[in-house]
Amino acid sequence: MNLRKTFTALLAFTTIMLLTACESENKADVTPPVIDLIEPEEGENFTPGTDIHFEMDLTDDVMLASYKIEVHNNFNNHGHSTARRAAATGTPFSFNRSYDVSGQRNAHIHHHDIMIPANAATGQYHLMVYCTDAAGNEAHVARTIHIVESNNSTD
Repeated sequence: MNLRKTFTALLAFTTIMLLTACESENKADVTPPVIDLIEPEEGENFTPGTDIHFEMDLTDDVMLASYKIEVHNNFNNHGHSTARRAAATGTPFSFNRSYDVSGQRNAHIHHHDIMIPANAATGQYHLMVYCTDAAGNEAHVARTIHIVESNNSTD
């Protein structure tokens, strides 16, 4: 009789453990990561031939995977207006690079490798940051920055 009670208790314990493990596996990560973009600030000015100081904190409830920084011109305001903005002489600047942060739940990011070429066209640009967690959830943050002639810089 004692063996029967032990077997029943062991069977109940095993069943509970299996159900708990299955519940944990079925809880999908649906929460996107959080991006706290510290630098550059909204509307910040930069001059051709300098770098963009970039700093941010990334967090995720489970695990981060990667982030991407993209900079592109906004000379035509992406069609939000019928008035087209002409760029000054120079070549429109663009930057697009992805970075791996897998295996981390939190990451403090600091870059000085976003170089603005000396011949970059002045005007309004968008700086976009995308972050993806290990489950594929994505968050993004956008900032407007300006590339200006050196005598107009407030940087």
